[in-house]
Amino acid sequence: MHSKMTIATSVRVFRQLQHDPRTIGLLFVVPCVLLGLLAWIYNDSPGIFDRVGPALLGVFPFVVMFLVTSISTLRERSSGTLERLLTLPIAKLDILGGYALTFGVLAVAQAIIVSFVAVHIYGLQVAGPEPLLVVVALADALLGTMLGLFVSAFARTEFQAVQFLPAFILPQFLLCGLLVPVDQLPTVLHYVAECLPLTYAVDAMQRIAVDATTSGFVYRDIGVVLGFATVAVLLGAVTLRRQTS
Repeated sequence: MHSKMTIATSVRVFRQLQHDPRTIGLLFVVPCVLLGLLAWIYNDSPGIFDRVGPALLGVFPFVVMFLVTSISTLRERSSGTLERLLTLPIAKLDILGGYALTFGVLAVAQAIIVSFVAVHIYGLQVAGPEPLLVVVALADALLGTMLGLFVSAFARTEFQAVQFLPAFILPQFLLCGLLVPVDQLPTVLHYVAECLPLTYAVDAMQRIAVDATTSGFVYRDIGVVLGFATVAVLLGAVTLRRQTS
């Protein structure tokens, strides 16, 4: 990889996103609104928002970054921009690195904003340190970013990119421990859940919510999530196609 190529790609993608208010709204407004809606729903049920809120604080950035990244990258491919870039002396990892850098910066901002709003405006109570809550939310957002980069290689239209949502996200949502604790799942589903990154993201958030001592399991979960993200971006570089059709 060449840092200059990576940064140049990142700056170009960032400038394009600046002129896309709908994407900016999806990144920063939608997760805050969804958490606010959840807090409102459980306003008369003390303790429930504090129990489910941290887990969803990890799920929402993951889903949003997956959608934004996969659609934005596919838009580059369908417009021919990506194909023109691949005719230049630039490595695939430089291109994906530029995308990852742009969306990574946005993920940092998203994690800080959403975590701040959840804790200081909606009153989410967590036993663990708030900065660690932000770190886990950031790891989840980065995972969504890298998976979005990866799956965009297999779609030809934005509609097809959206179709990957139920294939990649919904099974993880059902098995991650948010609806039913992982250790209470049927044996086969339990083993499947342990192979899915969102399981570790939700586990980290749930541990921070109830454990003030910040056990080593949280750092293990963060490491697993970042490991999945790294593998996803490497696979994205391998599967990046030169032609758009």
